[in-house]
Formats: sequence, structure tokens, C-alpha cells
Amino acid sequence: MTDAPAAIRLYLLDDHTLFREGLLRLLAADPRFVVVGQSGLLEPALAEIAALRPDVVIVDYELGAHTALDFMRRRPSQAGAALVVTAGVPERDALELIRLGVCGICRKEVSTDELKASIHAVALGQVLIEQRYLQSIVAASSGQDRVSFTERERAVLRGLLQGHSNKQIARQLGSSESAIKASFQQLFNKLDVRSRSQLVMVVIQQYGDLI
Repeated sequence: MTDAPAAIRLYLLDDHTLFREGLLRLLAADPRFVVVGQSGLLEPALAEIAALRPDVVIVDYELGAHTALDFMRRRPSQAGAALVVTAGVPERDALELIRLGVCGICRKEVSTDELKASIHAVALGQVLIEQRYLQSIVAASSGQDRVSFTERERAVLRGLLQGHSNKQIARQLGSSESAIKASFQQLFNKLDVRSRSQLVMVVIQQYGDLI
């Protein structure tokens, strides 16, 4: 008998108390998730997240005197994936969030099933960015020399752009998850990025014609 997968550990950072408490009740009722902490303020949240090491931080764009940009610039390395769940975010800030490594941007008006699916996806390492933000990234090449990719690296990148997890990419390529993780690390080093969302941004901006 296969053991059930461990619950995804979540931290909620939202200064709207009613929404945060409603989200807490919603997620606490689902055995796939466990909320390990919550806050409406950035400063205490940063310390708690560093200590609690959640798998996913669900953060609102507006945080009173701060925004999700402040969180992303200061987030602890133990924070895990960051999913911005918001009523709205300016396009310029959305692009900066992607550059800073956010794993997903999700609207608060999505259904509960869609929200849970988004949380589960980013916990698995997928990148969930609305198409309109990705389209805004597409631009002329910066003019810098571009690196070359092996056929395997191109296949891995195609899987990434299709929103697939490491497990799904491994299945498609007849490989192992550890080998796919190693391929991503090579791509991170090759393109000088630190996260899958940054990788998506660079690939779309400069290498879309090669994938």
C-alpha cells in the first residue's frame, strides 16, 4: 500500500483579515493542505516563514504599507514557492514579480477548485503566470550573445512552458525526476537565473524562436 503524499505546508500573508481567515478555513478543511502560519504584516511574517519553512507562501499583492514586491525582495530562502493571490496587480509590478522569482499570480475571484489546483501546481514546481503577463515579456532580444541548448534542454524547456511538473516532463522524455532536476539546474546556471519563473521569462524574451 502506497503512503499518502504529505500535506502541502502553507503560510498565508494577507492584510485583509476576513479574506485570510476565510482562506484559512477553506484550506484547513482539505487534508491535502496544512496552514502552518498566517499574518497580515510583512515584518513578523518574514521571521515566521524563515522558522516554519512552508512549501508555499500565499501572498496578497497589497500588504498595507508594503506590497508583494517587498516580500519577494526580502523573502527568506526557506520560503518555498510564492503564489500571489490578488484582486489585481499592475502589469509593471507583475513583470517585476516574475523577475524576482514568483511561481504564480492568481486572481482572488477564481473558484476554490482553481485556487487549490494552483497551490498544488506551484508546490510541485510548476509556474502559473497569466498569459497576458507572459505576452508582455515577449520583446526583442537584448542584443547580448545567446547561449545554445542541447535537444534535451529544449525538450525540458518546452515542458516548462507548457506548465508541466518535473514528474510530467520526466514521463514525456522517458527519464527520471532527478535527471530533470539536474537539467533545470544546468539551465539555471547557463542562463544565470534562480527560479523556474525567471527561466520562463528569459526563455520567452530571448529564446522563444529556439524552443
